[in-house]
Amino acid sequence: MSDFKLSASLPGHDDDVRSVAFPSPNLVLSASRDATVRQWKLIGANPPKFDPTLSSHGSAFINAVAFVPPSSEYPEGLIVSGGKDAIIDVRQPDRTSEDNAEALLLGHASNVCALSVSEDGRFIVSGSWDSEARIWQVGKWDKAIAVLQGHQASVWGVLAYDQETIITASADKTIRTWHPSGKLLRTIGGGSDVVRTLCKLPSNHATGANFASAGNDGIITLWTLNGRQVAQLYGHESFIYNIATLPTGELVSSSEDRTARIWKDNQCVQTITHPAISVWSVAVCPDSGDIATGTSDRIVRIFTRSQDRLSDEEALRAFEESVKASSIPQQQVGDINKEQLPGPEFLQQKSGTKEGQVQMIREPNGNVSAHQWSNAAQQWVNVGTVVDSAGSSGRKQEFQGQDYDYVFDVDIEDGKPPLKLPFNLSQNPYEVARKFIADNELPVSYLDQVANFIVSNTQGATIGQSAGSTTQTPGSDPWGSESRYRPGEVGAPASSTSRPKVLPQTQYLEIVGNLKAMQKKIQEFNQGFLESGAKENALNPSGLTLLASVIQQLDQAKSSSKLVQDSPALEEGIELAIKLATSWPPEKRLPGIDLLSALARYSPLLVTSTSSNSTTIIDTLSEAFAQKDQPNQAMLAIRAIANLFNTEQGRLIMDGEFDKIHELLAPFLAEPSKHNRNLIIAITTVFINYTVLLSSSSSASASDPPAGPNADRALTLLDDTTKVINSTKDSETMYRALVAAGTLLTLGEDFRSAAREVFDFEKALSKAESTVKEPRIRDVVKEIKDELGSS
Repeated sequence: MSDFKLSASLPGHDDDVRSVAFPSPNLVLSASRDATVRQWKLIGANPPKFDPTLSSHGSAFINAVAFVPPSSEYPEGLIVSGGKDAIIDVRQPDRTSEDNAEALLLGHASNVCALSVSEDGRFIVSGSWDSEARIWQVGKWDKAIAVLQGHQASVWGVLAYDQETIITASADKTIRTWHPSGKLLRTIGGGSDVVRTLCKLPSNHATGANFASAGNDGIITLWTLNGRQVAQLYGHESFIYNIATLPTGELVSSSEDRTARIWKDNQCVQTITHPAISVWSVAVCPDSGDIATGTSDRIVRIFTRSQDRLSDEEALRAFEESVKASSIPQQQVGDINKEQLPGPEFLQQKSGTKEGQVQMIREPNGNVSAHQWSNAAQQWVNVGTVVDSAGSSGRKQEFQGQDYDYVFDVDIEDGKPPLKLPFNLSQNPYEVARKFIADNELPVSYLDQVANFIVSNTQGATIGQSAGSTTQTPGSDPWGSESRYRPGEVGAPASSTSRPKVLPQTQYLEIVGNLKAMQKKIQEFNQGFLESGAKENALNPSGLTLLASVIQQLDQAKSSSKLVQDSPALEEGIELAIKLATSWPPEKRLPGIDLLSALARYSPLLVTSTSSNSTTIIDTLSEAFAQKDQPNQAMLAIRAIANLFNTEQGRLIMDGEFDKIHELLAPFLAEPSKHNRNLIIAITTVFINYTVLLSSSSSASASDPPAGPNADRALTLLDDTTKVINSTKDSETMYRALVAAGTLLTLGEDFRSAAREVFDFEKALSKAESTVKEPRIRDVVKEIKDELGSS
């Protein structure tokens, strides 16, 4: 059978193409970190030409796209996508990005990273960083028909195997099979590392296996449904992100090693090297057998075995030249001793021993080039030049006028350039991570992940010497993207680096939403009022202009980490936000409350302009708690309360309104696990900020804790945080509750005694360690035990 060759290149995305689907020869779908989903429709042949259409544009990067086949109800089928905003977007292909979606599926608490559609098109399966998978019935969109709970980490792969079986793969290194009712059927040890992807094998597969899995260990494993391992396929040299099945029964895989590979009879029969670091996704057209890939160079590419669908000669040559001209980071190939490498004559004298074998060659100009063996062509193919990555040669990188051994890119927020993280080998990674988090006002929960990212990308490096290779610790960078890091995507492994103390927490935390998304949603609701005739609720043009001005001021404040300057226009904007949060119909108030939350973080005027006699901004926010059928309103109001700590005026209010605020939060603390995860995270953030306030206002020593109201508050908060620790299974909630409690214990011996003797806090610590097995949990528990004087 002939090799796959380029059929078409489809540029158009502005960031990495994270997912592709190929439902028919005439349609390719792609999802990207640029927050868009695109349709590529075939409009010409010989060579194939595709016309791009923007299907949807979200507020955050999109990780997964899938297609529901046509039915009587949806004759054109449905496009399904999900990403960072935790919302699954379902829309008909003939709708534009400006049209309303067919449905927005709500339920996941974090990034949606995997989607699968049953072969009959009756249900959709989604996987998320919230450690859950959900099953949705097509056409009945109100809620998931089943929630699959049990994984201990992100669910990165889902497979609607058949009408009786769902399969999930997780960062907890396991695979689970389920009945669509939600019943767990079997847990399978997926391997030694994170499992990322799954695919169904043909019923007559020669090995007798039913499905395949792959992940961070770079191995494809074939399984039967009863959990028996049938075979393992070796060849990839880094993380495998995606696998799919060809109509021939062959497999195709995509990897961080720059390749897509074709597998037949458990052997790699073709290696397709891309001019990109990451080949994130691969999909197969069931009708034609062609494959599509999505890569970090922002291009969708289609490959075919058919001579009728090949790209023209110019495009084929351009693709080959782009691969040859691409740079390969030295980190990706390990230690290289140039003096011991063969010269170009090797390529003529010796053949490769297997498909995809890579040979380094010392060129006459001193460069090192990589060549890959092609069995089909029976020759070595140039696949790029090895270059030094940041810090790998001992050369300094300049940043803001100073020289550093490394300058890493850190992606924090979609739509904005990555933050720069400078690092010298003489520095403590945890101290650098702590400063980076403080300088950029990031959540404290990123500390371990950022520090371990630094460690894993500078391993083996010593001061004044070449860093050599950097063997990446599995799981430390969830997307395997070397010097680019995206916090929050997976727990990093423990590091042997000396770890500075986390406790006591000394900085106030914040939770601020997406400002542009707030504005867009308010405008959408406003247009709905106008179209329905409810003009009493609608904003007039001057109101919309005022809204845009407030959003712009907040966006500038967020970018510069400065407070918004007081002005008459801002005061009008605050009045507008209060109207949206309290006077609009209850089901439309969320973006208004979210806007108040942002104002609480960046505008001291919010506090002063809403305070009169005995009323404060807390009274305004308390209205959100009255809407029992709208729990997200309370969640956003609690975020606003947490954000108030970030201004001096807000801290005065928080100090004076402690009892009122505690009364608002208390109902959620009776059984925290029954409430929305984001709501409880917001509450623990309030607790942390109160402990920082107590700690900073206390002039007493450890042996002389504060007396009076502050002591009462500290004990109240210690009681509350202990309840959360004893009831939650969520890692972020657990971590924040532990940090709050640990900070309280540093206030003095009286509080440590109360923790031991009144709250049985040592038992709570044991529960925390056994429930959430993450390095940051283990480390903060150790600090607390040291503080308590227990082992």
